[in-house]
Amino acid sequence: MEPMFNPSLMCMDLLDIKNQAEILNERCDLYHVDIMDGHFVKNITLSPDFVKVFSTIAKKPIDCHLMVTDPDDYIDVLAKNGAGYICPHAETINTDAFRIMNKIEALGCKKGVVLNPATPLSYIREYIDRIDKLTIMTVDPGFAGQPFIKEMLGKIREAKELKEKYGYKFLIEIDGSCNQRTFGELYKAGAEVFIVGSSGLFSKDRDLKKAWDIMREEFRTATGI
Repeated sequence: MEPMFNPSLMCMDLLDIKNQAEILNERCDLYHVDIMDGHFVKNITLSPDFVKVFSTIAKKPIDCHLMVTDPDDYIDVLAKNGAGYICPHAETINTDAFRIMNKIEALGCKKGVVLNPATPLSYIREYIDRIDKLTIMTVDPGFAGQPFIKEMLGKIREAKELKEKYGYKFLIEIDGSCNQRTFGELYKAGAEVFIVGSSGLFSKDRDLKKAWDIMREEFRTATGI
């Protein structure tokens, strides 16, 4: 499949949202929205209200990453506000994963799950066949601009092998330090969706059109794609 690119909106210029959305609408595949509660991670970034506003100008699905202690508190409002994907952390739903997945699906959204670097793939073994997207964190969650954890390449390869062996349909997405230094290794390991944030996209040029072209050329150089 062709690689997919998912810009992290916490890294965009929030004073220029409409213009940047118009540029990204013609280029990206998804929109990544980090929702944090200050408890599961110490930071607080975007919110369900942001999703509601952004959904009025977005032409691509909004991918909501729930870095929150109680994801069930957010699911209904995110679905109502225009989320396309709702992706809680596996570490927060191990007591009610099936109920959470069923609820997300019933609300008309696609189901994702996110794994912290220290969480093994076996943690979601019982419901991995039900998800639409698996997000593998390659940095510890909570802040942008952290260094890449190279040990996660093995987890990506493992996810790819499972997907191919059993015919699973989930997308393999990478969150954390997706940039020119890591694109080649990530793609070779089996990554299909790349969340591009400060180092991968938004810091490349003040003109977002130029920044996108630079990012894509760096990806082509690293992968041949």
